[in-house]
Amino acid sequence: MHANVGDTLKQHGRVVGQHDRDAQIVEVMGQGGEPPYRVRYEDGHECVLSPGPDSVVVHKPGL
Repeated sequence: MHANVGDTLKQHGRVVGQHDRDAQIVEVMGQGGEPPYRVRYEDGHECVLSPGPDSVVVHKPGL
């Protein structure tokens, strides 16, 4: 997984009825775009996470 600041991390729901969650990547803490990432959710909550196989990076346009 590779990401840049400004990309979106999409976490897919793990069980039926659970919605996907999107978070903006505000800091890449690993080397060369690798996790962990500091992310900010739409409600303003921030956390540091290492995404699992249920997550994908959506690169911002132009990259």
